[in-house]
Order: sequence, then structure tokens, then C-alpha cells
Amino acid sequence: MDQSKTLFLFALSQHDYKLNLSIGRINGGSMGLKSVQEKLHCHHLCANSLRVKASELMMGGGNVRVQLRVLMVVIGMMMVVVGRVTSQNYEDALTKSILFFEGQRSGRLPPSQRMTWRKDSALNDGTESNVDLVGGYYDAGDNVKFNFPMAFTTTLLAWSVLEFGQFMGSDLQYALDAIRWGTDYFLKATSIPGTVFAIVGDPYGDHSCWQRPEDMDTPRTSYAVTTTNPGSEVSAEMAAALAASSMVFQASDAQYSLTLLNRAAMVFDFADMYRGSYNDVFGALVCPYYYCDGSGYADELIWAAAWLYKATNNQSYWDYVLKHINSLPQYIKRMDTDGMPVSGGSFAEFGWDSKHAGINILVSKLVIDRQLNPSPFVFNADKFACSILPESPTKSVTYSPGGLLFKPGSCNMQHVTALSFLLLVYSRYSNDAQRGIQCDNFVVPPSRLVQVAHSQVDYILGKNPLGMSYMVGYGNSFPQRIHHRASSLPSVDAYPAHIDCQGGSQYFQTENPNQNLLIGAVVGGPAADDSYVDFRIDVSQSEPITYINAPLVGALAYFKAFPSS
Repeated sequence: MDQSKTLFLFALSQHDYKLNLSIGRINGGSMGLKSVQEKLHCHHLCANSLRVKASELMMGGGNVRVQLRVLMVVIGMMMVVVGRVTSQNYEDALTKSILFFEGQRSGRLPPSQRMTWRKDSALNDGTESNVDLVGGYYDAGDNVKFNFPMAFTTTLLAWSVLEFGQFMGSDLQYALDAIRWGTDYFLKATSIPGTVFAIVGDPYGDHSCWQRPEDMDTPRTSYAVTTTNPGSEVSAEMAAALAASSMVFQASDAQYSLTLLNRAAMVFDFADMYRGSYNDVFGALVCPYYYCDGSGYADELIWAAAWLYKATNNQSYWDYVLKHINSLPQYIKRMDTDGMPVSGGSFAEFGWDSKHAGINILVSKLVIDRQLNPSPFVFNADKFACSILPESPTKSVTYSPGGLLFKPGSCNMQHVTALSFLLLVYSRYSNDAQRGIQCDNFVVPPSRLVQVAHSQVDYILGKNPLGMSYMVGYGNSFPQRIHHRASSLPSVDAYPAHIDCQGGSQYFQTENPNQNLLIGAVVGGPAADDSYVDFRIDVSQSEPITYINAPLVGALAYFKAFPSS
């Protein structure tokens, strides 16, 4: 059969969805918090047997390729339009998505703190290492500072401002404050030459307690990578965050911008000169559960070099990118947040572990604008975009019956927001260059990428089968029992007495809503059949994470400006 005359019509069939909940019993606290968490840590609570049917349609006469191209785009547009209702208040969602970061702050809180139920915490971080490591962010619902995902979060916040800051209005200053809270901390974490601090806190000790950050009794040990025990992935991601952020502050605070840029160059040199993975340095401290790097550190080094080139226009960084880009493997193993390895084409991966798609899209603008050799950047950026489109013959993701994007593993919203952000950025780059995205034998207009990203953002905000928002405090229905220590426990204002390690277990186990609203927090999200368990024991669905929100900030700013896109 002539392949040019074959049209695959993709139809999602809802079939055999089962909700497999095995959360056991917690009888009057007789089952310890630690044992419950060990049994339930990021388990997959839903089994997805989504089937995709393909039927062939013979097309005769006329320009078959053009018909194929147009019809597949129209079908995809129809799939997105189904289920749309009223427009969202993107400005309100943007404000709240940035406010969330104030709830994740560690250290001494400023007078301008708006989430006032949070108080100062971890004021002695770094003391045992004779360095000031106060500040930074708690990554999720726990009280550990993991600098690898924290740096990625900061990089994406900076990228959000660089691309869409002009649409943020009065929220722009708060976005800058959120970035600076991270970069101020990174300046501390990289203040000793030949040393980069990677973790503050004891992950295992912390996860055995349900305790407010203001009350922490668990060890606040500082863990560093050095010239003899290197960690290129965490160091290079920190360099990327500093370089991207230097561009954000260039107009408003030139001296601070220069400080960030100089430190970025120094940290990148350290990461590149002393190569190695922090997996080997920290072992069980990070692997398999706590941000174990599954894809290697080469992508972080190239990612950092690309950001340094964008910030400096220094040819040496561009040469570095070109020299090493083809050494990245075509297929990689990334580590999911539950410690499970997931394999796939590297061009389609982007998150705290794998930077491949981000590299190609970031660099594609430089390549297109300067009419340089597009290989492999533009080619792989196109492949990435095509791998997301519901109607694409090269789609590598699945979609729930309600239209939410899914990749293998838990805490799915991290993929939804990061990939949607990349689609928006690439649509702008492609539109500016007046080019379409090549997907096999048809071309997709840049506007199609915006439509898909729009559908994902709208799903998060409430246009979904349950009619609920997955952002705390947005809309009339949103998660009430999120997996978050500070949010679930009474605030210091409400209960000034100290709550010890096990003293908070009752608040973890209760079916009552959390006592404090972590406004703007986006949780891990529903299962693949669009069901959602609003209970903090289900970590995969109910835990908010900083790197879910960071790219969403940029997407919300875009749709605030262009709500009808």
C-alpha cells in the first residue's frame, strides 16, 4: 500500500481502567508513619490500559500529501477543542503560582513575606561545615534542600521571565524575588572554590518525621561535591541557573547580574574540569529515591554551556556545545521521582534529570536566527514537538480520556508543565522564523503547539472530567489534603508549642483538610483515567513540587496575555 495514501485516525478508547488502591489501614496510629511511607512512597495507584486504535483511510486524487497534512492538523484541533468551557482567570492563576514559592522558602523570611503562616526555619544550615547555607527552597512537601532540582527550578523560573516576563505585569517583581531567593542561596552554596554544596538535611531522617520546618529535629547535615568527589550534574545545573538568572537581572541590577554570571562561569569550569556523578559520591543518600541522576551529567554540562553562551556570547561556550552535543546518547534512562528507571528517546526528555529537549529548543533559536547548521538542534526540537501532539504518527506520550498528557512514572504534572512550556517557547521561535514544524510527512503550524499547551494548562485549572483545579486556592474545587508537612500541620501562630518528629503523625493520618492553604501549589495530579485521590498518603498524586510550578509560571503569563490562543 502506498504510504502517502494512508491516514491514521487516532481515537482514544476508554477501556479497562482500574483504580488499584492499596493503602492499608492506619488504626489509631498503630501503623507508624515511616512504615506507611515506605510502603506507599510514590506508588502507581492507577493502572492505565489506554488503547489507541488506528484505522486506514485511502485517499485518492488531488494532492494527497496536502490533504493528509491539513486533515491531520484539523483532527488534532478538534481533539483539543472538545471539552472546552469558559475561559480561565490566567492572571489570578499566575499570581498564585508565584506565591507558592513563598510557602517553600527556607531560612529567615523577609518583611515582604505574603504567605504569613510560614515562619523562619533552618537558621543554622551549614554551621557544621563553617559556611552559611541559610535560605533556598524546600523542594516539595518535605524539609530537605535538594540543590539539583532546586537549581533546575530556578533555571526554569528565569527562562519563564526571559520569555514571558513582559506579560507578567505586577507579578514580575514577585517572580524576580522568587528567582533571587534561589540565586542568593546558590551564591552561598558555591562560595568555597572547589566545593559545591548539593544537599542540606538528612532525607531518610526527614522522611521518617511529619514535622513543621520551623520545628525540625532531624539532622541538618550539609553534603558537598568537591574536586576529589565531583558531582557534575548538580554543579552544572547550578551554573545554568546562575547564568540564566544573570540575564533576568541585567536591566534592574547590573552588579548583581555580573556577580551571578561570574559565579556561573566559575562553577561551570569546576563541573567540567572535575567530572563525575554525585550518585557515586552520595550513594544511598540520593539513589534510588532522592533525585538519583539516571541520564548522566553530560546533558547538564551542555545545558549550562548553552546558557552561558546565551548570557555572554562567548564563542568558547558555543564551541563546547557543538563539540559535545553529538556525544549525547540517542536513548537514555531517566530516574522517575519514585526511583524507577524509565527509558526513552533522549530528544523527548526534559525535567530535573534530563535536559535534552530543553537544550535543543534553547539552541534552536540561535541556530535559526543566525542561519547556522540546524542539525541536530532544530531536527530534534521538531521531533520533540511532534512526540507530544495527539495526532502525530510519532507521538511518544499518552493522553487521558479527559485530555491530560501522560509520561511513564509518578508525579505526572512535572511533565505536563515542563513540556507545555517548551511547546510555547518553540512555537514562538518557529513563528518568529516563519517556519512550520516538520512531523514526518506533514507540517504543523506553530499555533498548533500553543493549542496543545493551552489544553494542558486549562486541564490543570479545572477544565477536566472532575471539574476541579489542581492548583491549591484556584477555583471553587481544588485539593484539600496535599502531601505537605507545613501545610497540614497547625501554623506556629495557631499552635506555638514545639511539635516533635512523631508529634505530627496525627495530622498526616487525619482525613481532615490541611490546616494551611499552600496557595498556588500544583499537585502531582490525577491518574491516567482522570481519577484523583485527595489524600496526603498518595504522594504521587497529592504532593506539590517546585519544578511543577516553575515552567507553569511562564505558561500562565503567556495565556494571561493571549487567553484565546
